[in-house]
Amino acid sequence: MSTLPRSEQGRGLSIAPRDSDDDGVDEPVVAGTIGPTGRPRRQIPEPPLVDRHGPARVLAICNQKGGVGKTTSTINLGAALTEYGRRVLLVDFDPQGALSVGLGIPPHELERTIYNVLIEGSVGVRDVVMRTIVDNLDLLPSNIDLSAAEVQLVSEVGREHSLMRTLRPVLDDYDFILVDCQPSLGLLTVNALTAADGVLIPLECEYFSLRGVALLIDTIDKVRDRLNPKLSITGILATMFDPRTLHSREVMARVVDAFGEIVFDTAINRTVRFPETTVAGEPITTWAPRSAGAKAYRQLAREVIAR
Repeated sequence: MSTLPRSEQGRGLSIAPRDSDDDGVDEPVVAGTIGPTGRPRRQIPEPPLVDRHGPARVLAICNQKGGVGKTTSTINLGAALTEYGRRVLLVDFDPQGALSVGLGIPPHELERTIYNVLIEGSVGVRDVVMRTIVDNLDLLPSNIDLSAAEVQLVSEVGREHSLMRTLRPVLDDYDFILVDCQPSLGLLTVNALTAADGVLIPLECEYFSLRGVALLIDTIDKVRDRLNPKLSITGILATMFDPRTLHSREVMARVVDAFGEIVFDTAINRTVRFPETTVAGEPITTWAPRSAGAKAYRQLAREVIAR
């Protein structure tokens, strides 16, 4: 397993020092108070300590619409889970390699990626997994080569189970495996859903994003019926929420009305900190640990563990 170097891609860009970032006192979330969803917050227990790791719970971070915060949520949820003692593997399952970029690795410089594990029998998953700068957070990287896998897998027997077979050897090494899916409902995304125990759906608080969720839910139902009976929706995460705008609040209300209890109490607000973390090549929990965004992802991690 190789070690991911701290990114140098942010050099020369103006980014506020991490130590100066503080969006206020880190107050505990109180059950019963009204949260961003407009309903009373539920009681979320303190995550229990773990004395051993594995088998991993596999979550597909999925939405066929781009730009809704899938990659941001994968990175920051993964980092927040490690703060509660969990070992986490992040799987970049998008040929654009955005997850790898967000952790400071240029995808075009990679010699071996998840593509090689999927297609070449001589390459094992442990040969490709990389350590990140966050303790207990590992990365299975990707680049544009993965786009060829969708074509090459078409003729494979059991092609929808290719990712499941890839991850099987490391399931006992981790507590959570988070798969960052590409913004489509093609074979790669079906592979992710087939390998997953649950689906986390980031949903931008915007009308067109809400309209597309029905198609994703239909795909999830088909995968559950035909390929993966254990698949369930872990939760819907409202992202890019701006409580100052009526539109964001109206979309949030419609999401809660439509999906009820599966909507997380946590919502991720718009903030300039998230683009900065991409440049820095690290999660917001280490780049701006006292920011509102870091606090939100820690609260989301608590909810995910509780579910």
